[in-house]
Amino acid sequence: MATERDDSLQSVSVRLDDKNYFCWSYVMRNFLKVKKMWGYVSGTSVKLRNTDECYAALIDAWEANNAKIITWINNSVEHSIGTQLAKYETTKEIWDHLQKLFTQSNFAKQYQLENDIRALQQKNMSVHEFYSAMTALWDQLALTESAKLKACGAYIASREQQWLVQFLTTLRSDFEGLM
Repeated sequence: MATERDDSLQSVSVRLDDKNYFCWSYVMRNFLKVKKMWGYVSGTSVKLRNTDECYAALIDAWEANNAKIITWINNSVEHSIGTQLAKYETTKEIWDHLQKLFTQSNFAKQYQLENDIRALQQKNMSVHEFYSAMTALWDQLALTESAKLKACGAYIASREQQWLVQFLTTLRSDFEGLM
């Protein structure tokens, strides 16, 4: 008789810390979609409220899957972040909390990211490594923008052009520093 493999201890390759929410959420979202469990996080799969016995098995299955996803999330975040999650009962509540925590627009976060971008230098990195590091910072900065700005195509085009100019300027000044 075949037994179902318990994959509740399986984890994703990226561990959430204070700086990589964008990457972590992308990896975790796809991981949960492969497992056919994204509905728990998006809110489309909700716990049944009917207490009739015919629903007991469905409620148990929902709770088991919800707990499995919570385990996956806890296994993929830094301890300091995981301790904040114990107060939530559903994966949707956890996901919404993390999203708010790491994507809310605030001046201090924007200021720090912009300083990090200006301070980044190529040094011993290849052009590809440098561009990847710069892009990671730009992506985090983009997450702090309001929904209204993200919906404006002209703003997005201007922002990306500004970032490209900044990248090329930094690359050129690093190159000139070598001469």
